[in-house]
Amino acid sequence: MPATETPSLPRVGLLIPSSNTVMERDLRSSLEDVADLYSARMHLVETTEDAEAAMLDTYLPQTIEDIASLRPAVTVFGCTSAGALRGPDYDRDLCARIADRTRSRAVSTIASVSAAISGTGRHRVAVLTPYVDELNVKIRSSLISGGLEVLGIEGFGIEDSFRLAEPTPREIADRALTLIGRVRPEVLFISCTNFRALEAVDEIESAAGIPVVTSNGAVAAAVRKALSEAR
Repeated sequence: MPATETPSLPRVGLLIPSSNTVMERDLRSSLEDVADLYSARMHLVETTEDAEAAMLDTYLPQTIEDIASLRPAVTVFGCTSAGALRGPDYDRDLCARIADRTRSRAVSTIASVSAAISGTGRHRVAVLTPYVDELNVKIRSSLISGGLEVLGIEGFGIEDSFRLAEPTPREIADRALTLIGRVRPEVLFISCTNFRALEAVDEIESAAGIPVVTSNGAVAAAVRKALSEAR
């Protein structure tokens, strides 16, 4: 009896920092019914402004060419802090460049986050990140430029980009609930694609009673929307 042929799913290309061990797992789990996920990696070992600038200028161009060769339907720029590093205009230009080179729809993490927060209908935000202060400043500025009021931002102070994935969902939830109790936001944003925030969302929302937006959750929603619009 001949084997039944499995229908092919649209391809999603992911441009991801080389040290990231979380985003692929989260996106595959979130998108398994609508897309196949493929990655190309941009060298990054430190989560600092200088290292992320080098990733954008030195490693990203070739990575875009690499991912274009698999002819994706959607291409994701999978780094929140690098997307916020040079402001919204740079992020929009980057998405346009990715879309042009890959001939696909481009999705950036920071733009996906802004859309997800906007979708809650709330604008008083608290932010939890794994980052050092110099990157928290960039995240805060990006959110404010999008019309949000950032009541407080707190980071774990991790500079080694591989170690961004080390805090457990329990540790993330505990820090998040402490931050929420202190600044009383309408919505919480937990930043970073290499952070196990998606696993902590249900507990935080249940305990705090407010929406929680994460980088990877926002990207998954944006990819679903882009795939739907591409049909």
